[in-house]
Amino acid sequence: MNKNPKNFLLIFCLLLSGISYSQKQACDTCSTKKKLKGSFYFLWGYNRDWYAKSTIHFRNEGDPAKDNQFGSYDFKIYDVTAQDRPDFHQLNDITNFSIPQFSTRIGYYFNDKNDQGIELNYDHSKYVVNDWQKVRIKGTAHGTSFDKDTVLNPNYIHFEHTDGANFALVNYVKRWKLKTSNNKKHTIAAVIKPGIGFVYPRTDVTIFESRLNNDWHIAGACVGLETGIRGELWKHFTFELTGKGVAANYSKCLVQGKGNGKASHRIACFEAIFCLGYTL
Repeated sequence: MNKNPKNFLLIFCLLLSGISYSQKQACDTCSTKKKLKGSFYFLWGYNRDWYAKSTIHFRNEGDPAKDNQFGSYDFKIYDVTAQDRPDFHQLNDITNFSIPQFSTRIGYYFNDKNDQGIELNYDHSKYVVNDWQKVRIKGTAHGTSFDKDTVLNPNYIHFEHTDGANFALVNYVKRWKLKTSNNKKHTIAAVIKPGIGFVYPRTDVTIFESRLNNDWHIAGACVGLETGIRGELWKHFTFELTGKGVAANYSKCLVQGKGNGKASHRIACFEAIFCLGYTL
């Protein structure tokens, strides 16, 4: 699958338009005395991310009959550290609003209390392996076996998901009101959102001094748990300040394009997220 993550934004906007139209139609057909149950919301914001150590497995059959220029290898790099790359300086140019680590949500609350719902949840997060760190590397490459400590020279091996580690989830949403203003127009609530979904990275890999920023594609699965504070002002203007834990299994990352190796690793990530939006 070769699709830019910006396509997700288009899909989200189309979904939001369809949802808004459906809600209007429902209002037109219901009795004026009967309140329409449920509400829809859209949120947009940005995130910071912190990653636990992971072990990255590189492998390639390297069949000469298939003109595979990278040869055969199968090795692991253990306990790799990595960091995010927020790129918030890009916000100086409004046209680059989707380059930094952004988060977007479309959700629907099932009832008038707005205390249970479902949400499409997407985080454009970035994962960058730290260069020049000391690691353990074990396996084989080009017929040679090795098991040693080494320093990750980015000219020889480098690995990152900087067009996105990209967590896409479907969440169940539960909300508890903590405080409501006397005029009932402003609310502060606690929210919790467990979810499951997939990872959609674009992996930039340097291996054996050859670099390629690969295509976006579905590379594995993830689960997440998000919790924090949600505020609604004048019943419609909405903000969320949340923390989120994600466990992701990248089982088939591209290395040098299709057919030229695969990489896999599992990561644990904590995100801090702030979003603004509107509730219909």
